[in-house]
Amino acid sequence: MTGSAHGRIVDDIDGLRRILARHRTIAVVGLSAHWHRPSYFAAKYMLDHGYRVVPVNPQYSEVLGQRCYPSVEAIPGPVDIVDAFRRAPEMPALAREAVAKGAKVFWMQLGIKNDEAARIAMAGGLDVVANRCVKIEHARILGGLNWCGVNTGVISARRPS
Repeated sequence: MTGSAHGRIVDDIDGLRRILARHRTIAVVGLSAHWHRPSYFAAKYMLDHGYRVVPVNPQYSEVLGQRCYPSVEAIPGPVDIVDAFRRAPEMPALAREAVAKGAKVFWMQLGIKNDEAARIAMAGGLDVVANRCVKIEHARILGGLNWCGVNTGVISARRPS
């Protein structure tokens, strides 16, 4: 990353590795309390790998044993990464919240890309990741994948209840 006030689009392994190694507090916007939702799976994985996960969803008071907040701005204290599991049209408003919060990275999950949100975040000094899953990138770059797929540590054909 350059020393400028503007962030940049991060879409390379070295940049993603830098983000995941340096930034340990992730506000997960749209985190569901349902175990089968991608947001839950990703957040649980990141918690299990030593990250602080701050759920953001006005529907819940707690998810994954962590206090849940109705918005990014309601989170007390600093946040490094704002990880957004919301629809693309909602991204510009979330980018503004991330900038106002003083986050370092605005991360739009797999399948989500919004150029306006990226411009807002970068102008506010945040690095931007789009159309990538934080869990998949962590596993791919920092070691949760093995030769036969995702290493969950569980050997079973049955779904957990």
